Amino acid sequence: MLSVEAIASSVASGFLLGGILALTALGLSIVLGVMRLVNLAHGVFLVAGAYLAFFLLQATGIDPIIALIPIGAAIAIAALPVQRFLLEPLAKFGPEAPMMTTFGLAIVLENLFVLYFSADTRSIERDYATVPLALGLVSVPLVYVIGFVISVCAIVAVHFVISRTAFGRDLRASAVDPSAAAAVGVDVRRVHALTFALGAACAAAGGTLIGIIFSFTPASGANYLLTDFAIVVLGGMGNIFGTLIGGILLGVLQSLAGITLGDGYRDLVGLVLFLSVLAVRPQGLFGGHTA
Repeated sequence: MLSVEAIASSVASGFLLGGILALTALGLSIVLGVMRLVNLAHGVFLVAGAYLAFFLLQATGIDPIIALIPIGAAIAIAALPVQRFLLEPLAKFGPEAPMMTTFGLAIVLENLFVLYFSADTRSIERDYATVPLALGLVSVPLVYVIGFVISVCAIVAVHFVISRTAFGRDLRASAVDPSAAAAVGVDVRRVHALTFALGAACAAAGGTLIGIIFSFTPASGANYLLTDFAIVVLGGMGNIFGTLIGGILLGVLQSLAGITLGDGYRDLVGLVLFLSVLAVRPQGLFGGHTA
């Protein structure tokens, strides 16, 4: 029989972890909403952020959380030429060509990770990653709270950029009608390049937090890609706060499945939820828009 404390702690942990997963899914959601691109390399960008944080810590001793913005910026800069020189020329052939190119890119990068970093399981070891935080009946890992706060702040910051800046205005216009946006002077090519870079930065930042909480390998990206797709479907394509709510909902449901059915059923619950919402309400529980 499960105690009230165990159930409450599991739900709280799922809530916090869902917020962190929402940050990893945010980039996928924005790229889908603006570029209509199914980026199958998104999971590899997430893992790249974790590896960069790991080796940065080994080389300099800098805490990955402190270096979160530089890590995201580095992966974003690396993603820019991918979009400009690899994906953009293929866009004229329809959405399938860029999508399959990202699939090929994911395979190439994953194998490069194995070649240069080995297939060994790694983790970003920090003291606060194992410290529990007790609040009444609820006990959660301190790193979950730190990661959740950082993720929510990052999501709010992205929302501000998209809703309150000139770039955000151009991004929203490009998402609604790229041809009309270009006709009134919006540089759609630049918007798409920066959107892809922003998506990679969100994935890398979320991947850094995930790397502190869980261990990872070069192949970990595929699992998180599936999770992120489930969150995007729940929250609605391009819906920023919908993505946050979708992540939290998925995190709570997976935690409940873990304590009632066993840890092996966590991913199954996410997959069933993903397919159910996709079949019944493909625009997501909260509708899709980039704002």
